[in-house]
Amino acid sequence: MILVEQAAVPVGALPVQGLADHLRLGTGFADDAVQDALLENYLRAAIAAVEGRIGKALIVRRFVLTLTAWGGGVAGQALPMAPVQTVVEVVLRSASGIDTVVDPARWRLRPDQHRPRLAPRGAALPMIPEGGLARVVFDAGFGTSWAEVPPDLQQAALMLAAHFHEFRHEQGVREQPMPFGIMALIERWRTVRVLGGGGR
Repeated sequence: MILVEQAAVPVGALPVQGLADHLRLGTGFADDAVQDALLENYLRAAIAAVEGRIGKALIVRRFVLTLTAWGGGVAGQALPMAPVQTVVEVVLRSASGIDTVVDPARWRLRPDQHRPRLAPRGAALPMIPEGGLARVVFDAGFGTSWAEVPPDLQQAALMLAAHFHEFRHEQGVREQPMPFGIMALIERWRTVRVLGGGGR
C-alpha cells in the first residue's frame, strides 16, 4: 500500500498570522517576509506530524492510494486518511500498464470519521489484475479553510509549530516525542485499531 499526497496544503489555508499571534511576534519589520516563510515551514511540519499521529487530513487535498490487493474482503478497502470528502475515481492497471477506470456503479464511499471505506456495490470490489494494481483517488480533510478544522486540532498544530519555533536551534527536535499537552489534545482523534485494524 502506497499513499501519496498530490498537493500540499495551500499557503492561504495556513494560519501564519495566527501562529505569529500565538508567539506574540511583532510585525512591520523589514524581515517580515523571512519570518512568515519560517512560520509557514513550522506550520507545515506541525500539521504533517499531527496528521501522521491521527490519520486525518486537517485541510482538504487530494490523495492517491495504490494497492496490489484489496485488504478488506467483502467489507471493502479501508482508506488510510480521513475524513474522506469524495472518491474521485478508481483505476485498475494491468501488468502491461493499461489503465481501466472502474464504473462508479461498482463501488461507493462508506463515510466514517475514523475508518472510511471504499465499499463494493455488490459482492466484492472489482478484481485487481494479476501483476497489476489498483489506484484510488480521493479528497480528504475537514475543510478547505483553517476555520473548518476542529478547535482542538487547531490548537495542537499551533502549539507544535510554536514548539518547533522555540527549539529551532536544537538538532533533532522534530524527531522527539510530542509534548504531553499536544498528545492530550489529539488523543480523541486517534484511530483505535480493533482486531488487527479491521482491514486497514
